[in-house]
Amino acid sequence: MAAYFSQILVIVTLVSGLIWLFDVLFQAPKRKAALAVAQSGDANLSDEAVEAITKEPYIVETAHSVFPVIAFVLVLRSFLYEPFQIPSGSMMPTLLVGDFILVEKFSYGIKEPMWRKEIIATGKPERGDVVVFKYPEEPRIDYIKRVVGLPGDRVFYQNKELYIQRACVEGEVCQSVPAKVDRIPLGDSEFVQDGVRLKHYKEQLGEVEHEILINPSRPDMRGMFYRKGTVAAGEFVVPEGQYFVMGDNRDNSTDSRFWGFVPEENLVGKAVAIWISFEFDRKPSDVLPTWVPTGVRFERVGGIQ
Repeated sequence: MAAYFSQILVIVTLVSGLIWLFDVLFQAPKRKAALAVAQSGDANLSDEAVEAITKEPYIVETAHSVFPVIAFVLVLRSFLYEPFQIPSGSMMPTLLVGDFILVEKFSYGIKEPMWRKEIIATGKPERGDVVVFKYPEEPRIDYIKRVVGLPGDRVFYQNKELYIQRACVEGEVCQSVPAKVDRIPLGDSEFVQDGVRLKHYKEQLGEVEHEILINPSRPDMRGMFYRKGTVAAGEFVVPEGQYFVMGDNRDNSTDSRFWGFVPEENLVGKAVAIWISFEFDRKPSDVLPTWVPTGVRFERVGGIQ
C-alpha cells in the first residue's frame, strides 16, 4: 500500500478537484438560478427552503472539503518534505529503529509524483549525504543509506577499511592511488550484536563527519560482494549517473557492497532531520502490542549528520 501512496494521493486529488470544478462551473449556477426562481414566487422563503435549494450534493460537499487538504498534502509530500520511519538498524548509530525522519524531496531534483520523472534539476548527492532511494532490485521498497562513492569513483572495501579513489575532476590533479578514509576509534559502543559489543568510530567522508559501527567478530563477507566484469572482489567502479551507498552499521547493512549501485532516477531525497523518536521495548508477552511505544527519545530530535 505504501508503495502506491503517491499515485493514490494524485488520483484522489484529481478526482476531488474535478468534482469540485464541475460543480462550480455547471451545478452551482443551476442551484443559484433555481433559488432566484423560487424567490421570485415567494420573497419570504424560509432559511430551510433556501438551504434545501442551494445545498451541495454530499459528494460535492465532500470533495469541497477534501480537495484543499489533499492538494496541500500532495504538494508538501511530493515536492518538499516526506516523513519516513526507520525500520532497521543498518544506519546505527546515526539512525535508530523508531526514529521518524524528514526527507527533503527537492535536494536532488523536483520530480512529478506519478512516474517520478525529473521536472527541474536542483542538485546532486554529495559524498556523506544520507539518502532515501528506491531499492534497485525492488523499486517498491525504500532504502536509506549514506553516499560513499560518486560517479566515476573507485571504491575499495578491504579488511573493513574503506578506500576511495575519487573521479578525476577537470582542473585537479588526479589521484593515482586510492586514499584511506580517515576514521578515529571511539572505543566500544553501547550496541551489542551476536553477543559482541560493537566498535565505535568517527569517520570523515568529504565534508561530513559521522559515526560508524564495526562488529569485530564478523568477517567482511567479501565472497558475497557485488562484482562486475573482471574487477576484483571488494573493488567497485561507480558508473556515471549512479552512486555507491553503505550503511553506517557496516556489518549489519545490505548495501552497494552486495547488490551494486543506486541509479540517479531512484533517488527520493536527502534525510535532513529526526522529528520524533520512539522506543519500542515491549515483549510479546506484554499486555500492550509491541508496536505501542514505551517512550520518547527527545534527545534525538534534530539534524542528521
